[in-house]
Amino acid sequence: MKKVEMKQLIEKIEGEAELDFTFNDGEIDDVKINFGFYRGIEEILREKDARDALVITPRVCGICNHAHLIASVRAIEDGYKRAGVEVNLSSKAKDIREFTLACELIQNHIKWLYLTILPQLKRYVGERSEENYAIKASYLSTTITKALAIFAGQWPHSSYAVVGGVSCDPTHLDVIQAQSLVEESIRFFEQVVIGMDLEEYLAIKSITQLSEIEGDFGNLLYLLGSNDMATIGKSHDRFIVFAESPLSVSAKSIGTQLSKVDVRYVKESMQENTVAKAVEYKKRLYEVGSLSRGMVAKRPIIKSLHKRYKDSLMTRVFARVDEVGVLLKSCKNLLQNLALDEPSCTLPLNKMALHFEGVGIVEASRGSLIHKTKVKNGKIVNYEIITPTQWNLSHGTKEEQGVAIKAMVGAKSVEEATFVFRTFDVCSVCTTQ
Repeated sequence: MKKVEMKQLIEKIEGEAELDFTFNDGEIDDVKINFGFYRGIEEILREKDARDALVITPRVCGICNHAHLIASVRAIEDGYKRAGVEVNLSSKAKDIREFTLACELIQNHIKWLYLTILPQLKRYVGERSEENYAIKASYLSTTITKALAIFAGQWPHSSYAVVGGVSCDPTHLDVIQAQSLVEESIRFFEQVVIGMDLEEYLAIKSITQLSEIEGDFGNLLYLLGSNDMATIGKSHDRFIVFAESPLSVSAKSIGTQLSKVDVRYVKESMQENTVAKAVEYKKRLYEVGSLSRGMVAKRPIIKSLHKRYKDSLMTRVFARVDEVGVLLKSCKNLLQNLALDEPSCTLPLNKMALHFEGVGIVEASRGSLIHKTKVKNGKIVNYEIITPTQWNLSHGTKEEQGVAIKAMVGAKSVEEATFVFRTFDVCSVCTTQ
């Protein structure tokens, strides 16, 4: 029995991470995930006006900034309600927030597909490619982000979501422009990503129909299957979703059994050799993200894949790309039903709470994002941000290994393990904010 240790710096992510591998008889039997850079956003927020969080928290990340904005405004609104201040959003404000958040998820997913997963996979299997994946990623992400910016004013780091609604008041022309951009995004997804009609794709329910998928997604699935990678990367097979969204309800799934969740049972803890905190739910580790949402929502194709491959690399990767199609249809429906005659914001400027505690939750691209705020005399005395990466990339506990660590254990090489690692879509800056 021979033990060997190796270190690997993970770059081309938001920030950096270091993986410390332990090999035993040619297989990885343990991994330490180390994040070394700390920025202290939570500390910066202390003593600031409660509403300053709407400007500061989007600066946590340049990719998921909008998710942080929505989580922050939801935390304040939750606190207002607990303090007795009535906050009732119009359907218009709710739909605009959902639309812009969906746009952010789409651009995030598509960048992950074209800038991380496809090029990394082709290098790993030794297949040369002349494809310019950067242009493909840029085209769709830019197109859908333009639609987002019609309502948010800018991207990244917009602060258009305010307590009680949104600050924008879109016209019919704005909606038509957004619809045109969404349709353009759908055409790209159909012609380049899946090689088929969107509605036909969304109707796929069984893995026996996966051969119908063409385009870059079809090629991705073929490469995973033909290189014996479909069954690697399995973890605890436990999934959790904390926020209600068009993608999923709030629940946890162990295998296929659903049960309710309560954010009060989420606990953070410090870890050795990293500035990232670990997080668990009722002393157990859960995976968050697209696969979790697909499992909790019981999306037929995700259930079919899970039945064959469980929580493997194949199921995880498929769920992430699959959400692009689901979100594009959701965006289209949200714009079609947007009630422009309703007010954008329903809370008077002079109506506010000075003492409150609130929790805001949102489904970000990598999974459930939680913001907790405590305010006294209008000033923040404590602010906590629990990010998706904390769920997936913690070191684990004495009883069980972290979600991503367990998925990497058993890999025969650093290259195989780091590819599995990237399927969780690492974000260092969110994790060490």
